Amino acid sequence: MPRTVSVDVAQVGPATSQAVARNHTVLIDRPVEKGGDDRGPLGGELLLMSLGGCFVSTLLAAIRTREVMVSDVRVSVTGTVGGVPERFEAMTLRVTAKYDDEDLMRKLLSIAERGCLVTNTLKDAVLITVDLEKR
Repeated sequence: MPRTVSVDVAQVGPATSQAVARNHTVLIDRPVEKGGDDRGPLGGELLLMSLGGCFVSTLLAAIRTREVMVSDVRVSVTGTVGGVPERFEAMTLRVTAKYDDEDLMRKLLSIAERGCLVTNTLKDAVLITVDLEKR
């Protein structure tokens, strides 16, 4: 049976909205140069944050489950915008971490990519690339 995930979003300023997920609140706004007050990230930036956050939490769960020596995990997410109307055409996750076994680390990245709700949602609409660098 399908499960649902919900958030509430309400206007709190001329260009600002407030999103609430469970007990967490995030402001979403446009930069000043685009008519906003810069009180929070753009929706597109939040999409990239969602991708990175989902990927990292899934990766950390895979690391914990296997009790492997991986630490200092960081992910930088970049979106390439193009098209008419504008949309993300590609997203790249640049993963850095401290690890000893590169083959195992690449396997963990694959597990995280397959297990992340956001990558599974976006992968048919946008090219998602995962790059690995050793810290």
